[in-house]
Amino acid sequence: MINRDLSWLSFNDRVLQEAEDENVPLLERLMFLGIHSSNRDEFFRVRVATIKRIKKIGGSKAKAMLGGFDPGDVLKEIQQHIIHQQERFEQIYETILKELALKGIFIINETQLSPEQGVIVRNYFQEQVLPNLVPIMLDNTPKFPYLKDRGIYFFVAMTQKNNPKKIRHAIIEIPTDILSRFFVLPKEKKYIILLDDIIRYCLDDIFFNFEYDSINAYTIKITRDAELDIEQDVTKSLVKKVSESIKRRKSGAPVRLTFDETMPKELLSFIMKRIKFSKEDHPIAGGRYHNFVDFIRFPSLDKPDLKYKIAKPLQHRDLLPKTSLLNFIKQKDVLLCFPYQSYHYIVDVLREASVDTKVRSISITLYRLGKNSHIVNTLLNAIKNGKSVTVIIELQARFDEEANIRWANKLNEEGARVIYGVPGLKAHSKLFLITRSEHGKDIHYAHIGTGNFNEDTAKLYCDYSLLTADKRITEEVMRVFHFYIDNYKPGNYKHLIVSPIYMRKRFLQLISKEMENVKNGHEAWLFLKLNSITDAEVIQKLYDAGNAGVKIRMIVRSICSLVPGIKQLSENIEVISIVDRYLEHSRVLAFCNNGETKIYLSSGDWMARNLDFRSEVATPVYNKEIKKQLLDILELQWADNVKARVVDLDQTNTYRHTSIKHKNRSQENIYTYLS
Repeated sequence: MINRDLSWLSFNDRVLQEAEDENVPLLERLMFLGIHSSNRDEFFRVRVATIKRIKKIGGSKAKAMLGGFDPGDVLKEIQQHIIHQQERFEQIYETILKELALKGIFIINETQLSPEQGVIVRNYFQEQVLPNLVPIMLDNTPKFPYLKDRGIYFFVAMTQKNNPKKIRHAIIEIPTDILSRFFVLPKEKKYIILLDDIIRYCLDDIFFNFEYDSINAYTIKITRDAELDIEQDVTKSLVKKVSESIKRRKSGAPVRLTFDETMPKELLSFIMKRIKFSKEDHPIAGGRYHNFVDFIRFPSLDKPDLKYKIAKPLQHRDLLPKTSLLNFIKQKDVLLCFPYQSYHYIVDVLREASVDTKVRSISITLYRLGKNSHIVNTLLNAIKNGKSVTVIIELQARFDEEANIRWANKLNEEGARVIYGVPGLKAHSKLFLITRSEHGKDIHYAHIGTGNFNEDTAKLYCDYSLLTADKRITEEVMRVFHFYIDNYKPGNYKHLIVSPIYMRKRFLQLISKEMENVKNGHEAWLFLKLNSITDAEVIQKLYDAGNAGVKIRMIVRSICSLVPGIKQLSENIEVISIVDRYLEHSRVLAFCNNGETKIYLSSGDWMARNLDFRSEVATPVYNKEIKKQLLDILELQWADNVKARVVDLDQTNTYRHTSIKHKNRSQENIYTYLS
């Protein structure tokens, strides 16, 4: 098996490839640098922090917790990989700057300003920037100031020629949470200067009352352990415990220090000593700019040719305007494919339910929500219209905890029945259930999806939503909600595959069935699309199936601990990864089943956390048209020879070549297929 963390770094290499790709529009390439940077931040905050915690445990127990890998060795390999990525990152950024210049766009620094531009920048600094700066002098400060997680700071050094040993030190936070990181110079609007360089240009305006011959500012950034430590105190509510843990997270232990590589060694030693960061913690040298996540919001500059063309969301072929969605779903299952089709259908069906006089109740699971959630607004509207609304909201959705507490409080205040997940499990399923009274009977309408109820991410994430009134599914969705309300009633499931009790066993049985079929001379195959696969037992089962003759194709976006293409182990298994304009997020699991193909849409990946420690739901797809549509889309993705990379032991991310000579870019082909 490939270590999960090293496999994830390989995925982030694929993101970097998009920034490097000359066929990707220039401003999109900048955005991919931002995505790469954001990914890496989260990796350090979560995974590196976790490995460092495990390392402290030591011995065989620590190895076992990392699937047999030594945490110290893994940390060393991560460090080497990150250094290589950083070097490549800087090279790509410099290349993009040159290409932007050829297009008449110049990202300039403080040394490149003309006198006229200098006046404009200094005026902007005085009016907008200076009031938001809080310089802290370090030399006479007994306690070193707290450095925020992911904040960027200038470490300022002031020196005098006649007294070179006397150096004054200061810290300034660059206020990117208040001001834009980018200042577009007026008039031609082709020159952009970063907020960092505006401050550099005006350092003398900040420290005018100190004597110095030279003043220099070097960027530093701290990444902190972001794992939540939830207290076991039974006298406190979960909301209170999570809230207190969020506060502690903000002062978590530093797990990464990145710094401007031009910083003198003595200054680096000074800062490391004050933040209690040792050489063994491996500080990372980088360029003069950090927090490239801000480049995700780089100004568009009225240059549409340097961005991807905006693809208009498609209307679903069967869903006509001004018709009842509930009535249609009652007659026929509906599959929605995001971001290709409009997300308004999900909002519309909930909105219709909120005002329908026959609808009695709505139950829903919420994990991550949009910033201004239309989903929550429809639920609030349903409450005002007298509907019973039950919301299962997961307070421990990483980095969304504070937002979810706010939403939970709002729903509570308006009269919803709010349940904070399941003790010991994360509620990660993507469900809603609408109950409608029709002719004296309760009729149920269900949603089972692969993505969150989040209209913001639905514009960027490839996900599926299945809407159905099929009793086989709706009655079992109702049982899942009963379990959320009463955890002592897990329920029995014939159709849905539900974790943690049933999912591992059922998927292993489905793989075994393929092995049995091939043994009996029948056609046998698996076609799997996942975000990640790391579970050792499932991987071994796939190896066994491949060796038995089952043909296995897999599309895995990020972590793949399985190693395909190894003789006498996995030579019957092929794996590709697609990284493109949209984030591949859907989980689709197809089993040949002796010609009677079974297809499942799932909220969870094949990782131990999803199979054993979360509440996940996979639904079978019974509608023949939808099954064909899902298989067609899988084949379009498998035929990709533009954005698909081969996943193998060497993790070189080689672009995949197919026998078909013309270019097949799956995300474009899927849009055309659904048009």
